[in-house]
Amino acid sequence: MTSLLILGAGGHARVVAETALSQGSYSRIAFLDDSIYQTGSQPSVLGWPVLGPLCFSMEAESHATFGSAFVGIGNPLVRLFWLNKLMRRGYEIPRLIHPKAWVSPSSSIGIGSVIFAQATLQSQASIGRGSILNTSCSVDHDCRLADGVHIGPGARLAGGVYVGSRSWIGIGSSVVQGVRIGLDVTIGAGAAVVHDIADGLTAYGVPARPR
Repeated sequence: MTSLLILGAGGHARVVAETALSQGSYSRIAFLDDSIYQTGSQPSVLGWPVLGPLCFSMEAESHATFGSAFVGIGNPLVRLFWLNKLMRRGYEIPRLIHPKAWVSPSSSIGIGSVIFAQATLQSQASIGRGSILNTSCSVDHDCRLADGVHIGPGARLAGGVYVGSRSWIGIGSSVVQGVRIGLDVTIGAGAAVVHDIADGLTAYGVPARPR
C-alpha cells in the first residue's frame, strides 16, 4: 500500500481520489491545489489534507513522501503541463482504473490516464497519456485517443475513431465508426458526429456541425 499525491482538489480530483482508493493500491491520499493561496489555510477534501499549492509537488520533501503522483485537473493544457513536470521530477505516474470499468486486455493506456466506473474500453483501443474516460462512456475497438483527451460521461465512440490531443467529447454524444476528430476540438453534449471534425473547432447538434 502506498501514498498518492493528487494535483488538484476540485470535483474531478475527488473522483480521481475515490477511483484510486477503489483499486486498493493506496492507503493515503493528499491533494495540492493553488486555491490554498486564497483560503490561507490547509483544508481537507474527502477527509484527506490539501498540503499546499501545485508547486509543492516539485519539492524534495514531497517527492520523498509520495512516490506516486497524479494530475486530477480537468483543463487538458494544465493537466498535460503538470503531468510532464511530474514525469521529469521522477514520480511514478499510475494509470487509474475503477474496478467496475471494463478494460480489454488487448487495449493500451498511457500513464496519467483515468478510467471511471462503468466505462468500457474495447479490443486494441489505444489511450494516450493524461486522458479521461469518464463515467459510463464507451470506447470501441481500434479507437485511437491522443494525449489529454476527455471522453465525457455516457459518450459513445464506435470502432476505429481517432481523437486528437486535448479534445473533449461532450456528455452523451456519439461518434460513428472511422471518424477522425482533430486536436483541441470540443464536441457538444448529445451531439452525433458523423463526419470528420478539423482541428480547433467546436461542433454540436444532430448531426454535429462546426459552429
